[in-house]
Amino acid sequence: MTKPSYRKINIDGLNVFYREAGRADAPALLLLHGFPTSSHMFRNLIPPLADRLHLIAPDLPGFGQSDMPDRSRFTYTFNNIAKVIERFTEVIGLRRFAVYVFDYGAPTGFRLAVSHPERITAIISQNGNAYEEEGLSEGWKPIQTYWNDPSPVNRDALRALLKPETTLWQYTHGVFDTTTVSPDGYSLDNFYLARPGADEVQLDLFGDYKSNVALYPTFQEYFRKHKPPFLAVWGKNDPFFLPAGAEAFKRDIPDATVRFYDTGHFALETHAEEITKAIRDFLVH
Repeated sequence: MTKPSYRKINIDGLNVFYREAGRADAPALLLLHGFPTSSHMFRNLIPPLADRLHLIAPDLPGFGQSDMPDRSRFTYTFNNIAKVIERFTEVIGLRRFAVYVFDYGAPTGFRLAVSHPERITAIISQNGNAYEEEGLSEGWKPIQTYWNDPSPVNRDALRALLKPETTLWQYTHGVFDTTTVSPDGYSLDNFYLARPGADEVQLDLFGDYKSNVALYPTFQEYFRKHKPPFLAVWGKNDPFFLPAGAEAFKRDIPDATVRFYDTGHFALETHAEEITKAIRDFLVH
């Protein structure tokens, strides 16, 4: 089944949308997207890997085609998102799997690994950070200001990060030839960001990202203790997560493989073929 199927499943009252391809008995790879996108970001990665892997790409709660429950019914924290995705893996029967993490997918996937290290067969990080001093750029300053002082003024200042032109900038910054970036991805992301209430959900998550930074030492201890097979595939021109953050994984996992690509944050938009090859070399034997 190299052609993806598109499904929804109820996880404790919350509908989670996911893409799935490959044989159910093949080695599993869980694909976790970031901000402000969805499982759509994996559209060019899934088909060429589905001949040898079982690929599952959910939309995180509040993103894409998954439910975005009202904030009065669901508290948008990374702990809660990780709990939903953990239950998702259990409900669909994923017992052991590799995980591909990008951006917000990293603190989600790393929480799964810390909670159940016995389930994780390998980790692939595409611009998914776990190191504060090495990995976080100056671009985080407005969000860090909000962490330190969650005032309405500082919260409103972050609304600029939700504008359509900011999404476009995220996709094209650091890309040598911007004509290679399809408008499909950022246009779809902006559609989801424009939904009523989506702005407040995303602002909640900006504020809660500090919980991920607080867990970086825990994630690093997991890396040192369990040393999972690890591949970093990194857009080296990322304005948010710096190349030094990719290299830092080798400090805790000396055998980690780190590959850089001359592109920006959304490396799959320009280098899906190269990243696919790196994953095949890493996971498919």
